[in-house]
Amino acid sequence: MEVAVNVELKTLNVKQDITYYNTSKDSLISIVLNDWNNAFSDKNTPLARRFSDEFYRGFHLAKASERGNTTIINLTDSDNVALEWERTEKDPDLVVIKLKRKLYPGEKLDLHLIYISKIPSDKFTRYGFDQNGGMNLKNWFLSPARFENHNFVTNNNFNLDDIANATTDYEVNIKLPNEYSVTTDLNLVAEDATNTSFKTYAFSGNNRTDFNFFIEKQKSFTSYENGSVEVLSNLKNKKITEIQKAIIINRVVTFANSFIGKYPHQKITVSQTDYDRNPFYGLNQLPSFISPFTDDFIFEITFLKTYLNNYLKNSLKLDPRKDNWVYDGIQIYSMMKFMEENHLDQKMLGRLSDWKLFKSYNITNLTFNEQYSYYYMLMARKNLDQPLGDPKNTLIKFNEQIASKYRAGLSLSYLDDYLNHNIVPESLQEFYNLNKTEQTNRYDFEKILTKNTPKKIDWFFNTIIDSRDIIDYKFSHVSRTKDSIQFQIKNRTTNFVPIPVYGLKKNEVVFKTWIEPQNNDSIYEFDRKSADKIVLNYDNEVPEYNLRNNWKSLKSLVITNRPVKFNFAKDLEDPYYNQILYIPTLTYNLYDGFTPGIRFHNKTILDKPFTFDVNPAYSIKAGTVSGSSAFVWNQYYRNSTLYNVRYSISQNYYHYAPDATYLRLNPMVQFRIREENFRDNRKQLFMFRQVIVNREASTYITDNSTPNYSIFNARYSNTKTELINHFNFMTDFQFAGNFGKVAGEIEYRRLFENNHKLNLRFYAGSFLYNTTNSDYFSFGLDRPTDYMFDYNFYGRSESTGFFSQQYVMAEGGFKSKIQPAYANQWMTALNVSYSIWNWIEAYGDIGFMRSKHQSANFVYDSGIRLNLVPDYFEVYFPVYSNNGWEISQNKYNEKIRFVITLSPKTLLNLFTRKWF
Repeated sequence: MEVAVNVELKTLNVKQDITYYNTSKDSLISIVLNDWNNAFSDKNTPLARRFSDEFYRGFHLAKASERGNTTIINLTDSDNVALEWERTEKDPDLVVIKLKRKLYPGEKLDLHLIYISKIPSDKFTRYGFDQNGGMNLKNWFLSPARFENHNFVTNNNFNLDDIANATTDYEVNIKLPNEYSVTTDLNLVAEDATNTSFKTYAFSGNNRTDFNFFIEKQKSFTSYENGSVEVLSNLKNKKITEIQKAIIINRVVTFANSFIGKYPHQKITVSQTDYDRNPFYGLNQLPSFISPFTDDFIFEITFLKTYLNNYLKNSLKLDPRKDNWVYDGIQIYSMMKFMEENHLDQKMLGRLSDWKLFKSYNITNLTFNEQYSYYYMLMARKNLDQPLGDPKNTLIKFNEQIASKYRAGLSLSYLDDYLNHNIVPESLQEFYNLNKTEQTNRYDFEKILTKNTPKKIDWFFNTIIDSRDIIDYKFSHVSRTKDSIQFQIKNRTTNFVPIPVYGLKKNEVVFKTWIEPQNNDSIYEFDRKSADKIVLNYDNEVPEYNLRNNWKSLKSLVITNRPVKFNFAKDLEDPYYNQILYIPTLTYNLYDGFTPGIRFHNKTILDKPFTFDVNPAYSIKAGTVSGSSAFVWNQYYRNSTLYNVRYSISQNYYHYAPDATYLRLNPMVQFRIREENFRDNRKQLFMFRQVIVNREASTYITDNSTPNYSIFNARYSNTKTELINHFNFMTDFQFAGNFGKVAGEIEYRRLFENNHKLNLRFYAGSFLYNTTNSDYFSFGLDRPTDYMFDYNFYGRSESTGFFSQQYVMAEGGFKSKIQPAYANQWMTALNVSYSIWNWIEAYGDIGFMRSKHQSANFVYDSGIRLNLVPDYFEVYFPVYSNNGWEISQNKYNEKIRFVITLSPKTLLNLFTRKWF
């Protein structure tokens, strides 16, 4: 390639010659080139849809000048005859070249291309042009795609760093302005700086699948020579010296060379961008002034993770999307081995583990390597884990970046511990060396592992790698004598895999033996060796679903309850205790005022089947006790689209008026359904509940005709949400002694290519029967009466004043207060809003409503909406309605409506939805 850099236009003018060797056994009629830079060309590419799925707004809202594309000017063969090529709408990041004749095995073909790569902004993926005029170049050129199993690998760019290029020898000449420098992992062949305006570099690199270019005004990279490889790094850490960095880098490079194999290239780049795209998630990310780790350790773990990632990506000739688990497994497994060699006593919480304040917390006892298991279990307990062998693009974000990556490393560590005799490390080295001479896939790695062990390990690939089946063992029928132990193992699933049994005496290991259960009837007998406890999977080598049933005391075989342990705020699950967590709470409503309380619950960091949450509180304004509680049982189905059934009963006791309280009991069952593709954001819910309400009489409320009531409620919802499109359909049935009603709601949101947003909502509801004599259970036009106490109204009984202006999108959904405000027969409403500029929107509502013995009413309103954070913080300014020009009427400030959410848990959903 001959590349001319235009830093003003953010373009690369490329003249490229490709000599393509057909090393396959197939005759080719076309050649596929990866053109991943063109994935940034518009808002409808697979990459753009990926951004939308993960609720990233930056790309959709970007200017055209910030996006990238590839403009092919000329594409010819060796005879300068133009070749036909296509780039489809479905695959805009692939170029398919149609050959004039078949390219037979062993033949070669010359291609000549001239094209312009418009580089995108780095704000989308951290690759691209930056605000300082520099460029971090990745996947910017046209490259032949990997050929495997009689086909080219045609992967779209999903921002996953998994381009599947063919193994290639590169020669690159790059011309750039004199004030800029270039850093690359290619080898420098020549440099020409004789011109006063620009300089030219010549680079080369053989047997590679990719390379990096960093173009900067001020060079940020430092070179570290190890003797075996030159490391070019700009990882940020100003707290340690260059000598400390050099020592750490040498330690990591030496470890990788000895544990995995010698790096096949002369140079490697380890950039801050690489780390920022895929950091080591944990407390090491905290600001340095509150970090529990030393500055040199933070640099070491940062460099270790990034170096191993780049080292493996540049060395292994795998399909990085389809065979992703091998990359992840080797990377994390190697990190675990490095920590064992160099930081065996390092804790997950670092120095915090030494503080007496935290000694009672189970999380402080975890070593640094033990945290990997808990990140995986976080997803497994939510029933969101996915098979390690699945392609990388099918993983939800948390699995792709954290849980699956860590479990892959844990799995190799598990196999290593079980096989012993250094079989896994030696197999890893053999596989690494194989990649130096040929293209490989995951099955080559599996064949090497199988060949090198005398034991049968089909279970490892079938269960651990290619399924999401869980592992869960427990003891049954334990007996002991002074000298021996006899027991049976019960498998709580259908998956039989090896598991270690430990004997402990005063929490010190006295024996460890691996067993290979084949059924639930096998009886095992071991020498006791004075053990007072036996434990399955004591060091958590096996990625097991539940550790709470893994131990048995030999002091007494009578089943005893675990002791109770109280901890403040949050902790990891402790298998040996029943944990009760407590934390102060503070809530507010107009009638209770500020309501401090203390919350007792058992919700550890990992989800569990049964949870309780009891929150007694004291209402300062009312001077009475109040509070809430909830008891929940979750039942998960791992191999069904019906993935969760939740049984619960909750209770609330607060004031609904200045002088009156309410008690709500809410027994409920929910059936949750998801798509087979976990990345699909569609969710369905069937809910059945009985809402039982007891209300005290109030002198402030004119309608006390039905103080106590019970309502059966059945609801179905179907929701699919992403950045560009949001769709929700809901039906609701309610039956009580004196009324029955049915309602339906359809909601649609669309973000258009011009960045304007349309919101549509249609609601219709009708009574099936109604013998009530008030509007308490009627449909509300602008504000529901909320007789089931579902909404977080701060002043639910207010008809005037600030708190009466709180708005909830429910039932009629109107913003203006129009009479009649209620309908006791039927109501329909259409709510529309459209963005004018940024978060400023125009809204309009129209509807029909009817009450018994009255004619139907046509209602409408309109105004301006400040949609600051949708569903969380919004303000409505009425303009015109059935009431006339409201904007010119008296006391206009009392007509303004607002939406506000103060619940931290609700606000947290804004940030977690892209991960799950």
